Amino acid sequence: MATYKSRGRRSPVVAVTTIVLVFLAGGVTGAVVSRVLSRATPATTSGGSTPPAVSTSTTTLPPPALSVVSVTPPNGATGVAADAPITVSFSAPLAADSPSPILEPAPSGTWHASGPRFVFTPSTDFSPLSDVTLTLPGGSTGILGTAGGRLPQSETVQFEVANGSVVRIQQLLSLLDYSPLAFVPKGPAVSPNDSAAQLAAAYEPPAGTYRWRNPGWPAQLRAMWQPGMDNVFTRGLIMSFQADHSLTPNGEVGADLWTALIGALATNTVNTGGYNYALANKAAPESLAVYHDGAIVLQTPANTGITASPTADGTFPVYTRLRRQVMRGTNPDGQHYADLVQYIAYFHGNDAVHYMDRADYGIPQSLGCVELPLAAAMRAWPYLAYGTLVTIIN
Repeated sequence: MATYKSRGRRSPVVAVTTIVLVFLAGGVTGAVVSRVLSRATPATTSGGSTPPAVSTSTTTLPPPALSVVSVTPPNGATGVAADAPITVSFSAPLAADSPSPILEPAPSGTWHASGPRFVFTPSTDFSPLSDVTLTLPGGSTGILGTAGGRLPQSETVQFEVANGSVVRIQQLLSLLDYSPLAFVPKGPAVSPNDSAAQLAAAYEPPAGTYRWRNPGWPAQLRAMWQPGMDNVFTRGLIMSFQADHSLTPNGEVGADLWTALIGALATNTVNTGGYNYALANKAAPESLAVYHDGAIVLQTPANTGITASPTADGTFPVYTRLRRQVMRGTNPDGQHYADLVQYIAYFHGNDAVHYMDRADYGIPQSLGCVELPLAAAMRAWPYLAYGTLVTIIN
């Protein structure tokens, strides 16, 4: 009789394990698996030991990072009001101990966190035309949310503040003695050392009146003065100030001009050179008159441009000065020239007041320049400073 070996019974644990694996492979949910396991009766192995318990673990996710939702004024904005608040909105509420955004340059004022926003309220105005950089700190020490998330990396926003009033520029240039007109405020003068008041006056100038300092100015100059107008008269004043304060004498209004004007007023750094003006008359005999503080200091015969290359009528500020130069060009007949000239003051394109060796003066001979005898050019040149207006008439 054949004898068969018994294969033995599989333990309940093995059976349950097999069922679980089958259920898992078939996509059965965790709840079903749990019910199957709960019905299994633990059994001892042949060694009498109990199977190890199933372990569970919990993973803690990091708090979500902050992100910038909006910034007012936005990046690249121009003409921003000098007293406008700055608002930065984030994706989540901000922690009370969060670092604040950084402004450069910054007026006096305070940052305040409210919910998901930082708001800066200035207590003084921004300087006119200043380029402001707003930095939002990021990284491990950056702006912090109430849930612990931070701005991942720093972000920057830049904007430009609005310009101040040309009325105030004229007032400041007058107060600094660059203008032939004196400004008299209607009420108390703005304190030169009160920077906040000076900034406020840049946008809202005080009322006042003007008077000519000297009575001898010609009608051509008087007609150019227009309060509140950014014309050649005002640009000439600006250029004169710029030249004295290591700024490019181009007559343009920028943040550096405002800073220098307000700074000069605070230190009482006034002009000591008076006001100059030149008037060239193309009526025969042609002449040039140079004025200083309302009086004629030089009256001399002069040459202006020939018919084929006339000197343009109008008023122009001196923008370049040279002690000597070889002027090169082409005559109307096609011949080239290279003339050594001296005491040069350029006022309009390639036109300049300068010395030129001629047999006589008082008639059209140049290609647009105002040519003077040597002695007259030497005397005129110190008065033909940057910004000095040169008027050509007739």
